[in-house]
Amino acid sequence: MDLLAQYSDEDDEAQSIQPLPAVEVAPHVDTTGLTLVKDEGKALVVATEKTFQYIDPNSRKVFYNPRYENMYAPVAGPEHPFNKDGLADGLKNHKQGFVEDSHIHSFSFDEQYNTFHNYGYAAEPSGQGLVGSQGRLEEHEGCTVYDVPDRKRKRPAKTDAAEEGAEEAHAAPEENEEDDELFGKETNNPSSEMWISNNKKSPWAGRVEVKPLDPDQLTEEQKEYMEYAKEKRKAKRGYREDKEEEERTDKSFFHGKSEKDYAGQSWMLPPKEHKKENDHTFIPKKWIHTWSGHTKGVSAIRFFPKYGHLLLSASMDSKVKIWDVHNSGKCMRTYLGHSKAIRDITFNNDGSRFLTASWDKNIKLWDTETGQVINTISTGKTPFVVKFHPDEDKQNVLLAGFSDKKIVQFDLNTSDMTQEYDQHLGAVNTITFCDENRRFITTSDDKTIRVWEYGVPVVIKYIADPGMHSMPSIAMHPNGNWFVAQSLDNQIVTYSTKERFRINRKKRFAGHLNAGYACQVNFSPDGRFVISGDSEGKMWFWDWKSHKVFRSFKAHDQVCIGCEWHPLEQSKIATCSWDGLIKYWD
Repeated sequence: MDLLAQYSDEDDEAQSIQPLPAVEVAPHVDTTGLTLVKDEGKALVVATEKTFQYIDPNSRKVFYNPRYENMYAPVAGPEHPFNKDGLADGLKNHKQGFVEDSHIHSFSFDEQYNTFHNYGYAAEPSGQGLVGSQGRLEEHEGCTVYDVPDRKRKRPAKTDAAEEGAEEAHAAPEENEEDDELFGKETNNPSSEMWISNNKKSPWAGRVEVKPLDPDQLTEEQKEYMEYAKEKRKAKRGYREDKEEEERTDKSFFHGKSEKDYAGQSWMLPPKEHKKENDHTFIPKKWIHTWSGHTKGVSAIRFFPKYGHLLLSASMDSKVKIWDVHNSGKCMRTYLGHSKAIRDITFNNDGSRFLTASWDKNIKLWDTETGQVINTISTGKTPFVVKFHPDEDKQNVLLAGFSDKKIVQFDLNTSDMTQEYDQHLGAVNTITFCDENRRFITTSDDKTIRVWEYGVPVVIKYIADPGMHSMPSIAMHPNGNWFVAQSLDNQIVTYSTKERFRINRKKRFAGHLNAGYACQVNFSPDGRFVISGDSEGKMWFWDWKSHKVFRSFKAHDQVCIGCEWHPLEQSKIATCSWDGLIKYWD
């Protein structure tokens, strides 16, 4: 009780109570040059020189025309350290302070970072001081991990010239001291540019230059040995000097009994009983014949126009052969004229002539019956596709797509170039006529489709999309309203041939594997089925209306690169492959 009584002492009540210091919790706002004016209850901020009206950043409507100073004025009010709103562009706040971007070279950063972790000191990013242990700095003489202290550098061995230089240095110490101060550290520091420039070696240093032998200085034994070695190398490769010239000579061989029958008619005439029965096509079910005359892979096959009683084939063995389809099934004629693999072949409208495009950079026009070369055209570039103009009055017009991104139009009668279409950014792969042969469509390795007006070298329609792939083959629907393109992402896409050339995303044919291979796509004569080979040697059939897989079967052991539907036989197709075989299916 005595203790409690002490708290009620009169002396304590008489003592004055000292208040606590006030704490300002409101954030500091810089009001330099501004005065606050109240106008009818509205808060306005008025500058000393120009009127400045406060704009609420949360408001979505402004009912007056703001001035330039208002729009680009700094944000008013305090800055929140963890809120991005209200900060200047390019600046970020950290929880422990204010952070600014500093641009330091990666080599300098790694040098200081490794020096700090190994020696315990490093230079500040500002370059105005050091961070770390001062004792370790003096111990290592201020060197970084990429520098070598003077006491640890290896001294070069002294030669006579070095001794003379040393004597001169003792004779004139003042000049050498200045040189050492300016260049001594640079020349002895392996990380300096001066040391690198003084000690670098040429890539050819230490190599012995071999001079060719002078034939006049050779002895008789050496000359005989060189001739013997040359002949031995030729025999080992099976090389003959006249082999290349023999392959380049244009010739053909007829393999039938006679080129004329008893009535004097050509072996190319179609049989009279060979006619079209109906317009309804069927899927083949069995393998009925094989043509195996090529020694390498077959790159393209074409049926004789309208009748299909003959089949033309081009191979990588640089040979072109024509086969009898209707009767004997044998090879009728072989055409030799190219020295390298053949890329593309095509017939004219009546089949009397055909074109071949080869990797030897030549385009040849052949007479189908006699096997003679009528014309040879070359631009110095590799032709990838050749095409006759489909009109009957323009059978002398040739369009060819080359590896130099150009489509060139030739007149076969004069071998003159009449037009050049130069807009693609890659090698041209296909040329397809449409719109009653007034326009033609081209595809290229640049993953685009371009539509041209015949005779006018200006693109009238450009089709490109980031998701498009290269399209090495195109086929036109028999009704002429659609065309399908073999895309290298394992699908066949469909486009309209109307004015806008739009893609039909619903008609997409997939299921086969063709990525990386220019497999040919084709239509049945009535347009009911879409056919194509794939990289596994399979043949695929899709229904045009339902765009679903109708049937597929194994056709070849290697890539099935080409397929052709017979123009008259409703259920027969021919396929070719890189295994060198051509198969006939019914």
